[in-house]
Amino acid sequence: MHLIKKLYKHSFVLILLTTVLFSGKIIPAAEQPDLYLPLLKDKRIALVVNHSSLARKGHLVDFLLKRGIKVQKIFAPEHGFRGKADAGAHVKNSRDTQTGLPIISLYGKHKKPTKRDLEGIDLILFDIQDVGVRFYTYLSTLHYIMEAGKEAQLPVIVLDRPNPNGHYIDGPLLQKKYRSFVGLHPVPVVYGMTIGEYAKMINGEGWLKGSGKVQLTVVPLANYTHRSFYSLPVKPSPNLPNDRAVALYPSLAFFEGTVVSAGRGTKKPFQLYGAPRYQLKKFYFVPRSRPGAHSPKFKGKRCYGVDLSKTDFKKDRMTQRLNLSYLQDAYANYPDKKGFFLKNRFMDSLSGSDQLRKQITSGASKETIRKSWEKDLEEFKKIRKKYLLYP
Repeated sequence: MHLIKKLYKHSFVLILLTTVLFSGKIIPAAEQPDLYLPLLKDKRIALVVNHSSLARKGHLVDFLLKRGIKVQKIFAPEHGFRGKADAGAHVKNSRDTQTGLPIISLYGKHKKPTKRDLEGIDLILFDIQDVGVRFYTYLSTLHYIMEAGKEAQLPVIVLDRPNPNGHYIDGPLLQKKYRSFVGLHPVPVVYGMTIGEYAKMINGEGWLKGSGKVQLTVVPLANYTHRSFYSLPVKPSPNLPNDRAVALYPSLAFFEGTVVSAGRGTKKPFQLYGAPRYQLKKFYFVPRSRPGAHSPKFKGKRCYGVDLSKTDFKKDRMTQRLNLSYLQDAYANYPDKKGFFLKNRFMDSLSGSDQLRKQITSGASKETIRKSWEKDLEEFKKIRKKYLLYP
């Protein structure tokens, strides 16, 4: 493998860009300590990590401590430091039982580190596995970390990781009116960037509150392209247990804004969908209380629907599209059309506007829906191109 390293400094931005011959095993940045350990030497570090933050067959926290790095505290995203909490569950501040380090939860009302949280810190290091979908909340945690770093004049280092859905770009763009923790930026549902590239875009497009940028370093992957298939070594969150669920998640997560279950509380979350009143009765499942889904939708009730757990997801992956047919099918086979989308309009937060919900209720075709995205997607691709680190 031929590795060419170039270091660029521009204003407050520090970006490490690696160009490689793209062959061989994909190597996350955390597995390349020679690239980032010199940046951490003699610095007091705050880590933004969870269970996916692996380095050299162990956790990044343990790896850094063994090498004498001065880790001071841990910031944990949704699902907590160990990645076991339910989606949306409140996670309390605590201490890591193995290291004694304080753990500060960045979920619930406390999404952004305060000045007090960052006292005595010289540098923030972010290393969390993303899945390349706008409403996956680790992106929002990244945003608030960068914003806090900018305000406290602290550098932020992002250890880049592969995007398992990085091979395509699709879906409606988020409109400003619909910003929330499940979508802060004007990007499509599937945006085709690694989390390091995305951090560059947040900084470069001026999406952080106030003027100026954070001092950002992205430590790159080796042997990665946006067409690479990457099987995640650990599930990134409790209800994405395998490659199929990760691949189906961008299409099935819309059901979180409907009366339909996406399989939480089963052994196959985000590989099934259905509801007790779904009209076709060929298949059913029963959600139960499970780790990561203690109170799932329709707990203990028989849900009729569709089993996607045996589909050829790698073949589907080649389409490079969201699959709208699942949402259209569920709507067509649910008798209470007015009650299909939840009254809290969470669907609009997920899709980024009220347009997709209205298109589904009006019976718009997939072609019509896709055509409504075309102009925005082309404009986004132009913006995205400025921040890509990999072909």
